[in-house]
Amino acid sequence: MKKFLLGIVAGFVIAGVTAVVLFFAAVKFARRAPAPPEAAWLSLRLGGDLPELQPLVLPLPALESKAPLTVGEVWSALRRAARDPRIKGVLLRPQRMATGWGKLEEIRTGIEEVRKAGKPVHAWLASPGTREYYLASAADRISMAPEDVLDLRGLRVEAMYVKGTLDKLGVEVEVEHAGKYKDAGDMFTRTGMSPETREALNAILDDQYERLCQTLAASRKSSPEKIRALIDGGPYVAPKAVSAGLIDELVYEKDAVQKLEESAAGKEKGKVTELAARDYVRIPPDAKGKRVRQVALLVAQGGILRSAPAELFGEQQAITPKGIEQQAKLIEKDPSIRGVIVRVDSPGGDAVASDEILEHLKRLSKKKPVVFSMSDVAASGGYYMAMTGDPIVAYPGTITGSIGVIYGKANLHGLYGKIGINKEILKRGQFADLDSDFQKLTPEGRARLRETIDFIYAGFLKRVSEGRRKKVEEIEPFAQGRVWSGQRALHHGLIDATGGLDAALRLLRRKAGIADDEMVRLVVFPSPRSWFDIWFRPAPSDESAWDAETALLARRLPAGLAPWLAGGFLRVLPYQIRIQ
Repeated sequence: MKKFLLGIVAGFVIAGVTAVVLFFAAVKFARRAPAPPEAAWLSLRLGGDLPELQPLVLPLPALESKAPLTVGEVWSALRRAARDPRIKGVLLRPQRMATGWGKLEEIRTGIEEVRKAGKPVHAWLASPGTREYYLASAADRISMAPEDVLDLRGLRVEAMYVKGTLDKLGVEVEVEHAGKYKDAGDMFTRTGMSPETREALNAILDDQYERLCQTLAASRKSSPEKIRALIDGGPYVAPKAVSAGLIDELVYEKDAVQKLEESAAGKEKGKVTELAARDYVRIPPDAKGKRVRQVALLVAQGGILRSAPAELFGEQQAITPKGIEQQAKLIEKDPSIRGVIVRVDSPGGDAVASDEILEHLKRLSKKKPVVFSMSDVAASGGYYMAMTGDPIVAYPGTITGSIGVIYGKANLHGLYGKIGINKEILKRGQFADLDSDFQKLTPEGRARLRETIDFIYAGFLKRVSEGRRKKVEEIEPFAQGRVWSGQRALHHGLIDATGGLDAALRLLRRKAGIADDEMVRLVVFPSPRSWFDIWFRPAPSDESAWDAETALLARRLPAGLAPWLAGGFLRVLPYQIRIQ
């Protein structure tokens, strides 16, 4: 019996050791860069959102191949493909894109760079919408399946208002804000758009729609007026999309691949093989005869919080003063880093945390040359943190501005009454019950809040005036909590240039003294954490600052809503803007 039990135990031990060995062998295999091809065409599949930071994925080939490419990886792959003589062409296959219009602009610019290098770029679409078609329009040739539908119908913005529901529940939300456009609380206090909200959203929608029509017109050799008429006539079944001049050819995916291979091969004698973009970014670039300079890409992605609970496996989906401080110190101490591009993709959040983050970035700016690159959204606190006085670059479609402050609290007295709950309040101090959820704000309490909000708003204006080197009187007309497109923000002097990572890098080269003929390698901060780090060196968590229920909700809600759970005064985007 003992021998039998020992045999079972030994079997489990051997199986466990074998599993560990196989796992680490798979990890080593997954991390090994593929051999550079002699001649290849680049396969660029895009879908869902395009993150700024790589999410944590098990280091197994089957899983890593499905991990989404980051903005920086797509930027690097397309710029390298344009220069790399081994890459003969690109096949773009976007599907179910959920990314914003700023990031789409970044990808389009990269595709145009490949075309300028004289290399063919084809796009094959599967059930495409406006986003996918906008991206594909940068290619030489657009094709789709014969039975598919081009769902090109224009753009829209939807705003949700829940006051009617809250009234039925007996919940009243009281909001105070600085800036007539700072209407984040309107979804709780109104049943429809205010005139200010309608004005701001219509302006953003007009800017993006105009840019969409202009871009498609230039790509399809048409006029903006004709493109508007075509959009009004959508969606299109595949044959009608060809007749309208929106699609070049109806072929299945396999045939689209073959046509790109033939076009990419050209006069090549050997076979031109397929190379996935995920594999291409793992191949070290050819830097023979060139000096390589390292530039930090400091990514600030998510809502701004004073502290944030760690996500599953230690990931954090928020910007905190502690996190920015740690990354800034790493960059400062690295002598090989010649400059920093701070990449901001944030709707803002906690007012005090925004100020602390700005202070850390100011200190970094004194140590290293800095340029800010705004992604899809860099509004309110996300805009505030860029007020170091350094250059700011945003896409024409970036949502930015929203210079304002807001405070809100819920009065649940009516709800408690409906479900039979009563509260009695005992206090010492006139305003001890200012944030109680069982009563309305008193006139005296509201006045005290207004004083605080106005103070924080004045500080916001002061920081912007210092960062933009303008008088407060010049900034204030474009503040008031209003959001702007990057295109209008440039006109109002809130940013320095429109463009993406290329534009930011050009500015940084001049600031850091990096010659145009020197190669630049972007080093991403924070760097992806390995599974060894997750298992054996867990990152310290700020979760102790949150109660269990709030921490759980913060992990599940979109980043823009997490600051509301933390409470306090907010520099946050008035609403989550998603142009469909």
